[in-house]
Amino acid sequence: MTHPLFDMTGRVALVSGAAQGMGRAMAIAFAEAGADLMVADINAQGVEATAEHIRSLGRRAVAVPCDITKIDQIRAMFAKLDQEYGKIDVLGNVAGPASLGKPEEMPIETFAGIIHGLLVARFTCCQEAGKRMLAAGKGSIINIGSLASITALGRGNFAYSVGMGGVAQMTRELSTEWSGRGVRVNAILPAQVLNPGLEERMKTDPNLEAMFLRGIPTGRLGTPDDIKGLAIFLASDASSWITGALIPMDGGNLAVNAGGTVGPKRQA
Repeated sequence: MTHPLFDMTGRVALVSGAAQGMGRAMAIAFAEAGADLMVADINAQGVEATAEHIRSLGRRAVAVPCDITKIDQIRAMFAKLDQEYGKIDVLGNVAGPASLGKPEEMPIETFAGIIHGLLVARFTCCQEAGKRMLAAGKGSIINIGSLASITALGRGNFAYSVGMGGVAQMTRELSTEWSGRGVRVNAILPAQVLNPGLEERMKTDPNLEAMFLRGIPTGRLGTPDDIKGLAIFLASDASSWITGALIPMDGGNLAVNAGGTVGPKRQA
């Protein structure tokens, strides 16, 4: 039996980046907990497949092709949300760009584009959702950050880390501004979670996975479904007094000192 605090029946959630990975897993989790969805992604075919899966669970789902870096498309998406549902209870702010490059060589235009996509565009989603939630006096915003939100990654992640640092502070500031009026704002900070891009990088560099795992005490990389429980918790009444939090989802990575030694792994 599911505890009623986790029940999302009657709620409407909008999740960006929902064609694959953590965005898809988050959207499906909300549907499994009883919510109806608007799902958005630049990948129109992929996001429609996510919507079809949600419908198969008996929930309503509206798929919206949207380039989350385009402000006009974000605003059009929220206008469609108003038409389709007339409210929003939960925002899953997942989609955002990344680019690797040495900071001394990175074109300013590349840096500005990453900051725009990770911070300015995602703030636009928060602002659009926040205005509607504030009018209703309730709502939950979940930003996807990264361990790069609060630590430095190196390895050419400069623009991504700076943008994700901004996401952490945006989360804190919006929580401080809005939580007294019923709108909670929190962030999930994942470590390395498997996705097609990361898997391709690990194929190219056979040492990369082992390097990641040296800092993860649980002994494995994350999977998209690892976000499900935490997302439901933050979206539901189970977390009604939790706001402004930056919650790691990292297999113990942040707990390990840089000079620490990870303990023995469980035997298969």
